Amino acid sequence: MRRSLIAGASVLAAGAIWFVVADRTAEAESIQLRPNSPDVVAQGAEIYATACASCHGADLEGQPNWRSRNADGRLPAPPHDASGHTWHHDATALFQLTKLGVAEMIGDPGYASDMPAFADTLTDAEIVAVLSYIKSTWPSDIRARHDGL
Repeated sequence: MRRSLIAGASVLAAGAIWFVVADRTAEAESIQLRPNSPDVVAQGAEIYATACASCHGADLEGQPNWRSRNADGRLPAPPHDASGHTWHHDATALFQLTKLGVAEMIGDPGYASDMPAFADTLTDAEIVAVLSYIKSTWPSDIRARHDGL
């Protein structure tokens, strides 16, 4: 009887984990940036100006010395223009990083970062709009490389 209960509980736990992972994967797989949509890009530019530019710069230039940790061990905000590494990450990773924050995305609750999670601040569509705006500013060759990720 006890083995049956343990086996049943294990099956339920595995099912719950699968449901959560499958749901998050399905959400992530549906992420499509829209850098060629003027309305989406305009919305993203407005949101970027109010929610992102204070750290990442009005012109997406990031903070100085963004590759070197500050005295507190945290990395400065990187640029989102062609000089940065944003375009090295696929749309799903960028979306999850923005929505969940670095610590949750990498699964390390102790990771210290000034990058907030925007899950409680922006809708999924607003996050996609911001990322679409950022992508719209990249040169065509970088956009093409990003499309291939």
